[in-house]
Amino acid sequence: MTPNLIGSTFILAETAIADGNNNKMAAPASASGASAAVKSSTIKSKESSVAKATEAKVSPAVKPYEMEIVWHNVVLFIILHSMALYGGYLIYAESAYLEIVPIYITMFLGGLGITAGVHRLWSHKAYKAKLPLRIFLMLCQSLAFQNSIWEWTRDHRVHHKFVDTHADPHNSRRGFFFAHMGWLMCKKHPDVTSKGKQIDMSDIEQDPVVMFQKKFYFIIMPICCFVLPMLFPYYCMGTSLRVCFFTCSILRYTFSLHGTWLVNSAAHFYGMKPYDVNISSVNTKLVSTITFGEGWHNYHHVFPWDYKAAELGTYGYNWTTAFIDVMAKIGQAYDLKFVSKDMVHKRVLRTGDGSHIAALIDANNNDTAPSNELVAHLDHDLEETAVWGWDDKDISEEDRQGASIVNSELECKQD
Repeated sequence: MTPNLIGSTFILAETAIADGNNNKMAAPASASGASAAVKSSTIKSKESSVAKATEAKVSPAVKPYEMEIVWHNVVLFIILHSMALYGGYLIYAESAYLEIVPIYITMFLGGLGITAGVHRLWSHKAYKAKLPLRIFLMLCQSLAFQNSIWEWTRDHRVHHKFVDTHADPHNSRRGFFFAHMGWLMCKKHPDVTSKGKQIDMSDIEQDPVVMFQKKFYFIIMPICCFVLPMLFPYYCMGTSLRVCFFTCSILRYTFSLHGTWLVNSAAHFYGMKPYDVNISSVNTKLVSTITFGEGWHNYHHVFPWDYKAAELGTYGYNWTTAFIDVMAKIGQAYDLKFVSKDMVHKRVLRTGDGSHIAALIDANNNDTAPSNELVAHLDHDLEETAVWGWDDKDISEEDRQGASIVNSELECKQD
């Protein structure tokens, strides 16, 4: 439309100038030309309006997202927590203090199924495990009852890939309660579903242990999570079935849920960010103590493919790493990947909050390692691209080349 209006203006201006200079021009022709141009413009304007109207009919406005509560999940959580409170009461009322021992043992086993199993092994491919260890971790993960390995892995990879966006299943930007357990009480945001379809799950689907559990999950899970934890103290300790069920099954299960949920909530709110100040995840010793080493969350989101999920050199707050190291020594775990010190120092000095010892040494102009030479050439080109683990196609080549590997697959084959 605009070119026609400009053309009409030039024609009218030219006519006025010619008439002022006593030049004889065919005024009707000029007027006719202007009229034709305006007419053409009007026709095109109408056509544009019709096109826009048609487009509006074809593409209706997208309805804004509104959170929808899943009330039957809310009711189930109320029932679960009521039963757990009753289990806690029974420990006192029935003097069932010895039952705390099997409660802790089963919590620890279920925790290993989450931390060493579905988290570090299957979700992040931080190490590899032989068949006996994979079967053991599958049973432990079934004991924890937090969906199948396949579903847990998919959701966790989406969380890492699209952290703190609408595609994040437990987006911390929607508040502490939502990140902790509220996300299980409402329908998923459409982005969670659409982005979840983009996650590559082919590696998981090639594992027969994972697919076996997925197929028979609602047979394996109840036996591992509720029946066996109840029967063990019943037969071995002479405790009543009522006490065993409400304490060793329900109370233990509820505690283990909240332990995992703290990684999604507290470990995104309260703590320090020594590795990357630009992300929500933080390092928190309390959560790491509760979850056997999963609380060093700022480190984990920067280097999700590190089998230690932390930089610590000891096992004090990371029992999961101790378990994996033991499995490596007996030949069940191999290809253990971890981040080199130089790579850690580069990232600390580039994006950390200054709380890491490397940043403090550098700030004091200390000559001891790590020094400024470690960050002379910062070349983390894909630093802002989130990855879910070792097999993520977006992982930087520098991270692949700089990773250290214990009991590599090649070494195991040579042995």
